[in-house]
Amino acid sequence: MTDGPREVILRDAAIAALRRGDAAVARATLNEMADPPAMLLAQACNRTGDLDGEAAALRRILNEAPRDLPALLAMGQNALRRGDERAASTWCRTALAQATLTGAPPPLAPMLQQAQSIVAQASARFEDHMAAAIRDLPALPRITQATDLLLGKSALFLQQPSMFYFPGLPQRAFYERTDFDWVAPIEAMTEAIVTELATVRADDPDFAPYVQTSQDRPAPNNPLRDDPSWGAYYFWQGGAPVADHAARCPAVMAALAHAPMPVIAGRSPMALWSLLRPGTHIQPHHGLLNTRLICHLPLLAPEGCALRVGAQTRPWQRGEMLIFDDSIEHEAWNKGTETRVVLLFEVWRPEIDPHEREALTRLFQAIDLFGPGGVDTGG
Repeated sequence: MTDGPREVILRDAAIAALRRGDAAVARATLNEMADPPAMLLAQACNRTGDLDGEAAALRRILNEAPRDLPALLAMGQNALRRGDERAASTWCRTALAQATLTGAPPPLAPMLQQAQSIVAQASARFEDHMAAAIRDLPALPRITQATDLLLGKSALFLQQPSMFYFPGLPQRAFYERTDFDWVAPIEAMTEAIVTELATVRADDPDFAPYVQTSQDRPAPNNPLRDDPSWGAYYFWQGGAPVADHAARCPAVMAALAHAPMPVIAGRSPMALWSLLRPGTHIQPHHGLLNTRLICHLPLLAPEGCALRVGAQTRPWQRGEMLIFDDSIEHEAWNKGTETRVVLLFEVWRPEIDPHEREALTRLFQAIDLFGPGGVDTGG
């Protein structure tokens, strides 16, 4: 149904009044209409200081179109003028999310910038408020992590193994070296292993690509496929020792004997030197399983190298084990000028008891007997 001639005249008169800054006349003119345009009425109420009238007019719009961008932005400003910063930030967050999803016309750019400022200021004040509530407590890592999630300073990363998920395990990105009594004996052998590494690399400084194309399976979707920038020198592969490598590196094999590595025919143990050239980035990915932890003993750990697991990022320090759950999204990079090398191997998750380990061993062996398993390109 179209507006009649009188309604059109009144609407145009209200628009003209708003343009010349006469909000009171605009409001009076709109009040003569049977059904005044809601956004025009909201603008007139805003300029006459009638916050209740403006909010009512905006709610008319949002009842029909809950994600109307101009109305969302105006509601944010309305709440701020009322002194309700929390409501203002909620309206503004919704408006900014909608603008990201659908785009926004250029005339709304100033209001979007104001919305960003409202959200940033409210977030900063909320963070200060929350910090004050626990300021006198000792450092509590889980409380810090929970607060960071609440404040949007950290994302939530969970186990998402690409092949096999074992339920009920803690969602923990890193384990500490001191959690395991077998770590110290391995770390004590770091220099002997570094000497073996230097001897091997004297003949050939690079290794075979960590991720290789198999003729029997689809090519892995990995930008470092067949690229020696991410190299591997195996000591255990597919559950069997690599005889010539093992013979050249007795210190490596003696160190690995301390670790509770899974023994699964055709699959585990798995242990290697993992090499990362300068400028190389291992993209975010998930490992095959959440029944294991990946261990890195850093041998060459130059500046500019780091590992991110979930929301935590740690650099490698020579001789100090990093232990992590590779079923959580992780990535690694070498932004330095020298090559990084770690001794990489897997161990059972400590929360999995011996009976479950036996059952899992049988399951994994059955999977591999049934047909080709997934290509393990994690680590």
